[in-house]
Amino acid sequence: MGDGYTARFSRRWRAVAAVGAVVVSVPLLTPAPLVVAGAAGRTVAALLVLAQSAGFWWLGVRHRLGTAVVLAAAAGLQVLYPGMGPGLVFVVVCTYAWLRPATETLWGLGLAVLAACGPAVARGRWAMAGLWLGGVVLAWSWGALVRARGARRLAERRQAVLEERARIARELHDVLSHTVSVMVVQAAAADDVFDADPARAREALRRTEQAGRQALAELRWFLRTVRADDEGDAAAHAAPQPGLGDVERLAETVTAAGLPVTVRREDTAADVPLAVQLSAYRIIQEALTNALRHAGAGKAEVVIRSGPSEVSVEIRDDGRGGSGAGAGQGIPGMRERAALLGGTLRAGPAPGGGFEVAARLPTTVAAAATREHNR
Repeated sequence: MGDGYTARFSRRWRAVAAVGAVVVSVPLLTPAPLVVAGAAGRTVAALLVLAQSAGFWWLGVRHRLGTAVVLAAAAGLQVLYPGMGPGLVFVVVCTYAWLRPATETLWGLGLAVLAACGPAVARGRWAMAGLWLGGVVLAWSWGALVRARGARRLAERRQAVLEERARIARELHDVLSHTVSVMVVQAAAADDVFDADPARAREALRRTEQAGRQALAELRWFLRTVRADDEGDAAAHAAPQPGLGDVERLAETVTAAGLPVTVRREDTAADVPLAVQLSAYRIIQEALTNALRHAGAGKAEVVIRSGPSEVSVEIRDDGRGGSGAGAGQGIPGMRERAALLGGTLRAGPAPGGGFEVAARLPTTVAAAATREHNR
C-alpha cells in the first residue's frame, strides 16, 4: 500500500547523476580489463559505463529498471576491473530506498548485495566481501531513513490539516447550531401569536434578529482568527470572543427562547486562560442548545466553579434523560474540546432525572500552552 510519501528525483538531478556516473567511472578504466582483454574488453567496459549512466537517468521514472541496470553494470565492471570496487552500487541502492517504500526495495537490496559482494566472493576475498556487504546495508538503511523522515513530516502536516479542519467544523457547529436553534424557536413563537398578540410576535422577531446578529459577529471573529493563523496576523486574535463572563447573556437568550436558565457561580477565580473560558462557554452553549432542541426540558441550571487549577461546569435540565446526547456532533464536539485542554467531560442522565453535562478543564495546562504559543 505504500506510506503515502512521494519522493521526486527531478530531471535536473537525474542528469547530474547520469553525467556523474560517467565522470567517476571513466578514469578508473585506464588499466587493461580482465576476462575480456584488449579493445574488446575496453568496448565492453565503455558500454557498461554508458549503461550505468542510462540507469541513473531512468531511476527517476522507471525505478526498478534503472536500479537493475545500474547494479548489473556495476557487477560487470567489477569483474573487468576488480580494483574499482562497487562504488555506484551504494549510490543507487541509497537512492532507490529513498524513492520507494522499504517493502518495495528489499529486492533491490538483495540484488545490490550480489552485485557488490559477488565478484569479491568469486575471487575468495571474504574480508572485502564483508566490507561491501556492510556498505550496501548502510546505504540502503540511510535511504530508507531519509524516506521515513519525509513520510513522518508529511503525516504530521496532514494531521495538522485534519486537526484544523476539525477545529473549524467544531467552531462552526457550536456557533450556528445554537443560534439557528434559537432563531427557529423564536420564529415559531412569533408565528403562533402573530394574530393574537402582535406585540409578542414583534418581540420574538427582534430576538431572532439579535440572535442572527450575534451569530454574524462570532462568525466574523472566527474567520478573522482563521486568516490570522494563515497569515501570521496576531492582531486578529485580540478580537473579542465569548468567555465565562458571557454565560449570563447566553442564559438570557435561551430563556427568551422558552427554556428558563439559571446561572450559579462558585469560587470564581480572577484569572482564567482565554482558551479555557472559550471552551467552557462553548460546552455550556452546546448543552443548553441540546436541552432546548431535544430534551423537552422545562428549566435548566448552569453551575460554574473556578479555582486555581481547574474550571468545572455543570449543566442540568429536567427533560427526558439521555435525549440531550443527540445523534450529531454536539457531545463528541464537547468531549473533543475538553480533551484538547487535558480535561474530561461526562454527559448522561442525571441522578434525580433529566440530563447532565459536567466538564472539568485544567487551567494550568491551558496557560502553559498559551505561553508556548505566544513565545
